[in-house]
Amino acid sequence: MAPAVEVCGSRETPEFEGKITVYVIVCAIIAAFGGLMFGYDIGISGGVTSMDDFLEKFFPAVYRKKRHALQNNYCKYNNQSLQLFTSCLYLAALTASFVASKVCSKAGRKHTMQIASIFFLTGAILTSGGVNLEMLIFGRIFLGFGVGFANQAVPLFLSEMAPSSIRGALNICFQLFITIGILIANLINYFTSNIHPYGWRISLAIAGLPALMLCLGSILICETPTSLIERNKVEKGIKVLRKIRGVENVDDEFDSILHACEMARQVKDPFRKLMKPVSRPPLVIAICLQIFQQFTGINAIMFYAPVLFQTVGFGNQAALLSSVITGLVNVFSTVVSVYLVDTVGRRFLLLEGCVQMFISQFIIGIILLKELKPVGNDLSKGEASFVVIMVCVFVMGFAWSWGPLGWLIPSETFPLETRSAGFAFAVSSNMLFTFVVAQAFLSMLCRMQASIFFFFAGWIIIMAVFTWFLLPETKGVPVDSMVDKVWKQHWFWSSFMADDDLRTDVKVV
Repeated sequence: MAPAVEVCGSRETPEFEGKITVYVIVCAIIAAFGGLMFGYDIGISGGVTSMDDFLEKFFPAVYRKKRHALQNNYCKYNNQSLQLFTSCLYLAALTASFVASKVCSKAGRKHTMQIASIFFLTGAILTSGGVNLEMLIFGRIFLGFGVGFANQAVPLFLSEMAPSSIRGALNICFQLFITIGILIANLINYFTSNIHPYGWRISLAIAGLPALMLCLGSILICETPTSLIERNKVEKGIKVLRKIRGVENVDDEFDSILHACEMARQVKDPFRKLMKPVSRPPLVIAICLQIFQQFTGINAIMFYAPVLFQTVGFGNQAALLSSVITGLVNVFSTVVSVYLVDTVGRRFLLLEGCVQMFISQFIIGIILLKELKPVGNDLSKGEASFVVIMVCVFVMGFAWSWGPLGWLIPSETFPLETRSAGFAFAVSSNMLFTFVVAQAFLSMLCRMQASIFFFFAGWIIIMAVFTWFLLPETKGVPVDSMVDKVWKQHWFWSSFMADDDLRTDVKVV
């Protein structure tokens, strides 16, 4: 029979046979513990850095500032070393993400997650047992390596394991577990803050539990069929594909994966491929989504929520309890995104989130500008409570939009040949700007005071404009059809597809 020539970019991806199996759900939950590690660290940092025992031991200058009756309300915690304790993790994760990209391609998603858990366990041991600031920072760097490896592997694992009909919902499990991790951390901080003088050690040590669960759980789960076939383990790949889909006839999906792997093998340098114009649309969008995600101000609020609530007049315990409330809102709002993302679409959620976050940031800024003076007064109980409500409204808007979709969209828009490399840029961009915000927030709060919330609100306007004009809808679009159905149809990105050397390869069938 004569070979048939098929241009990959022009073919339609069929609806593949398969069920939503219990095994896939179990694999997704175990993998999502990588998100739990990340979330726990986000939540635990702010609580620990507001504990007097921790500050007195490692940051005595900050402790003295905090106890000073006339200290500037906005500058109680302004200390570069304190910010470095929080932010050095993200600088380490940035560096690790590029190494993780190579490991993910060569060793697979499963082994990359195992390496992540070992790094994270090591970091938890070092930080909880820290006797000086250097040991703390060193431990945080190991935690950062774990975050970099986990954030590289887990979203790719989830996208490749999921049936296309629930790809969005299953991928958002990663973000859902991040929010659960933040909530658990806030609860732990609330209780350990009363354990003197070592409550902070308990908080930091518990970070090892989700890492241990990921390490042990990853022994039980399988590698993704895509990763197995990509690494020439074809027979094992098709066996796993039958297992996760719950049917024997997986020929169509197997052929699609095999074809994508053949194309990927022809690309010797995926990072160089990313620099070509036809790779620019998913790359630019992936990087911009990560930058915008951080400039919503979410991590400034989640890192330093107890600090922020103390700034507006809550005591230590009340501040930690308020963080628990925002953590609960974060979790339940992310569940909303799980249900809506594959029905209302990505763009709608992002735009609605922008409106909600802008309004809440603007109102918080107005209240603090009018009522919280730099020296001598706190907000009234009613005003402070309203600030907490507005923070919850902000967290809601983020949790069902820019939080989960910042990870989902990059994981589904890159073709296999540049998927791991492209996602490495997304992860590293996220970590870089998380580092920038974490390192700068307390200094910005001190200098800009209430205006910092207007600063973030301005960025949200930019995000909304970007989404409206430059972000195409990817809901329901098969990964193999992104070029034809998304990029070539877009008013702006189509100009980068003129030569289309991304999908001009031929397939012999």
